[in-house]
Amino acid sequence: MLFKDIIKTASNGLTTNKARSALTILGIIIGIASIIIVMSIGRSSQELILSQIRGIGADVISIEPGRKPVGPSNFSEVFTDSLKKRDLEALMDTKRITGVRDVAPTIMRAVPVGHLGETYRANIVGTTELLADIFDMKPSEGYFFNEEDIKSKAALAVIGADVKKELFGDREAIGERIKIKGKNFVIIGTIPSKGQLSLFNPDKMVFIPYSTAQTYVFGIQYFNSIIVQTDNENITDQVANRIKELIRENHGITDPDKDDFHINTQKEAIERVSLITNVLTALLIAVAAISLVVGGVGIMNIMFVSVSERTREIGLRKALGATDKDILWQFLTEAVFLTGLGGILGISLGSGISFIVVIILKKFVSTEWTYIFPVESAVIGIVVSSIVGLVFGIYPARKASRKSPIEALRYE
Repeated sequence: MLFKDIIKTASNGLTTNKARSALTILGIIIGIASIIIVMSIGRSSQELILSQIRGIGADVISIEPGRKPVGPSNFSEVFTDSLKKRDLEALMDTKRITGVRDVAPTIMRAVPVGHLGETYRANIVGTTELLADIFDMKPSEGYFFNEEDIKSKAALAVIGADVKKELFGDREAIGERIKIKGKNFVIIGTIPSKGQLSLFNPDKMVFIPYSTAQTYVFGIQYFNSIIVQTDNENITDQVANRIKELIRENHGITDPDKDDFHINTQKEAIERVSLITNVLTALLIAVAAISLVVGGVGIMNIMFVSVSERTREIGLRKALGATDKDILWQFLTEAVFLTGLGGILGISLGSGISFIVVIILKKFVSTEWTYIFPVESAVIGIVVSSIVGLVFGIYPARKASRKSPIEALRYE
């Protein structure tokens, strides 16, 4: 029998009972659609996070206190007070380290901010103007405090969009005073809405000079982190290594395993985020793939039913000269056709849902979401669905091909 005849016969067998065929491929459609949705949304979210990290710049190094967390047991290490003024001064000393363009210490705490009876719990960030440069947080109104303001421990503040909205509404905020921990601060700048940037949201923040934060607000002599910007991104790794040596000298550390600080570069952050998102995506795909197995079992069950119902047809075709191989290929083609069609429909459904989800996220969550169609996943989806049909269709097809034509013709 020619291959085109096998295709035609299989197609006629499937269209005879359209409702059963549709229900048969439902599990395949759901499985493939789930995989496409997971891959598409996963890639989109990964690209969103990575774009935020890349936006910081490859020339930026973050120094944080405590050993780098590798599990829940030592996560508390990041809250130690190991980074102090001597470390900041060492990093700013060009005689001890080269390749450093600027240094910005940061202190962050969630503290209520008050204005004329209104209160808003904001993240108070003690820092320098460098942080605004790195994250492109230039005030739309007013200006950011400078080095002189830091040296004089000035009571000045730059507020984010949400802080302004909650405390001042549509009123002008520049020149007004807000109270933080009992001390009055004059607002000198407002930052336009930026949304989520990397791991923080400037809209909900109040920026003040780090010296003021240490002395008058938090009463501490250490930093939550120190951000270093290098002269260019090509020397970031070398500068990071020199920073490690310098801080170890300051802290009297000779064994790297006893470091009381850790360093993050954007390259490391990108690799870490990519690894985490890829693992999570793989786990979700594994869960979604279960429905493919369920769909495959459904295909096999329906094929068994089809073989039983079409016993007389099988006997008649054999009596007219069809070989066991012809019968085998007919039923196997039906199974592969069903799962292949399910794969195509699943890809279409998954892509459509993913596109709609991205539009919703883009509108209500972030303007940076982009739709990514996982081409390789679509190809794999069609191949896998066809293989599922092949694997789960072999046994029913073999059973059909081995039926005796005489017994089949007697079947009622």
